[in-house]
Amino acid sequence: MTSQALDLDTERTLHPEVFRGKGWLRWLLLTAAFAYLFYLMWLFDLGRVFTSLGRVWVIVRLMLDWSGIAEWDHLELWRSMLETVAMAWIGSMLAVVVALPLGFLGARNIIPQRVFRFLTRRLFDGLRGLDQLIWALVFVRAMGLGPIAGILAIAVVETGVLAKLFAEAVENIDQRQVEGITSLGAGLLGRLRFAVLPQVLPVMISQTLYSIESNTREATILGLVGAGGIGLRLSERIQINAWDQVAYVIVLILISVAAIDTASRHLRLRLIGSAN
Repeated sequence: MTSQALDLDTERTLHPEVFRGKGWLRWLLLTAAFAYLFYLMWLFDLGRVFTSLGRVWVIVRLMLDWSGIAEWDHLELWRSMLETVAMAWIGSMLAVVVALPLGFLGARNIIPQRVFRFLTRRLFDGLRGLDQLIWALVFVRAMGLGPIAGILAIAVVETGVLAKLFAEAVENIDQRQVEGITSLGAGLLGRLRFAVLPQVLPVMISQTLYSIESNTREATILGLVGAGGIGLRLSERIQINAWDQVAYVIVLILISVAAIDTASRHLRLRLIGSAN
């Protein structure tokens, strides 16, 4: 038996009331946690779930009935899907343009001033602190229905996300390359161009491509609040109970996301390979 275990046994023997008190406290916390869990389960109406299953199966059956597919407006739906992809692309690219300099300004090894860096990091938190859906509601109210609101919502949130990721990538570079360039007489711009950027460029490319892929899905949700794209068409079909077309729109979304994912993966490999 180790000396630590002996000391613990000695303390337990000399002061049993201390350990007994901790044991009672532990059991009290566990009992309170289980009581709260059962309280939440009591609030959750399980009966409503089972009584609603019939309506769910009716909706599923309607979604699988594509007998009227020839009468659907395929051109409008595909155009809206392309509009959603364009929203994600433009919003992500705007975010990259703004996030790139902000990422360098928020890096500790680039900007040593703590106050300035603190304020910059809090700006990142403020931009990404609210969900894109909330920003979309704000921009729809300000600018009206349409994809512009969705583009701005994506751009604002992704600026905060990418700027934080870019700053962390810059902070994790190998400083020996920077020191080598500095010893040759390079200034700040030279160090950024030849020592920092080559190290972080593959990471930035990967994060940007993933951002476009992720924002394609997010742009679909933004359309539900009037930000344009396929989400708006999906909301219209749900409101009129056109469940067959709802299923068709969902299939379009899945196909588009899968295609973007495949293209993003190949493009990532080619660009990162070239950067390396």
